[in-house]
Amino acid sequence: MTGSIRVAVVDDHEMFRAGVISTIQNDFEVVGQAGDVESSIAMIGQSQPDVVLLDVHVPGGQGGGGSEIILRSVPLSPQTLYLALSVSDSPADVGAVIRAGARGYVTKTITASDLIASVRQVADGYAVFSPKLAGFVLTAFDHGAFSGETASPEQTGVAREKRHAEELLGHQRSVPQNNGAYDPSEIDVLSPREQEVMRLIARGYSYKEVAAELFISVKTVETHVSAVLRKLQLSNRGELARWAAYRRIV
Repeated sequence: MTGSIRVAVVDDHEMFRAGVISTIQNDFEVVGQAGDVESSIAMIGQSQPDVVLLDVHVPGGQGGGGSEIILRSVPLSPQTLYLALSVSDSPADVGAVIRAGARGYVTKTITASDLIASVRQVADGYAVFSPKLAGFVLTAFDHGAFSGETASPEQTGVAREKRHAEELLGHQRSVPQNNGAYDPSEIDVLSPREQEVMRLIARGYSYKEVAAELFISVKTVETHVSAVLRKLQLSNRGELARWAAYRRIV
């Protein structure tokens, strides 16, 4: 996406909402905020944001939280994309917002730089997930857990569901389909230390946690991660998590 990305923030905790806005406002144009279902829907319809950062548990409406906001906002702002930002990593919560049409799901432990990068990726049309959720999402789609069989076509949309499934199951260039088969030679391009870093990052460790685990500096971790992504031809940590999950090496 070219030009300034217009972002709205939905969360019922005012202080957290203010913190998110403070974090992203130098990188994006913040066009709205809200703390409950009804006001969120009205705000989205009025401000027409490119991306909405929203919690999955938002009061009001018919009790559907973030999923209800997405479903009811689509007719009002059809071009808007949604990225869930929640403290919850519950499979039920993840599944609900993905079925509703969210383009990704990150937890509130995310760093500021990763949040900003995630918003940009969603705005550019990519699906984004916290590394700790990526393996679950792949497995759930693989077994039909997000099939939406109990949801109406108006709630899910066959085309949208299929598009999400294809992206999240790794039909993108960087995550080839191999039905989970793992060829050990695939990581021979990585040094032993890079392999250690790769596995920890794919499991959802932060750079600081990797540094502490391996007794190296954060800067060294960053250098290793850059080398891993380059050698494996991946773009970010989310793609690395999906790559590793498919090969069952984490």
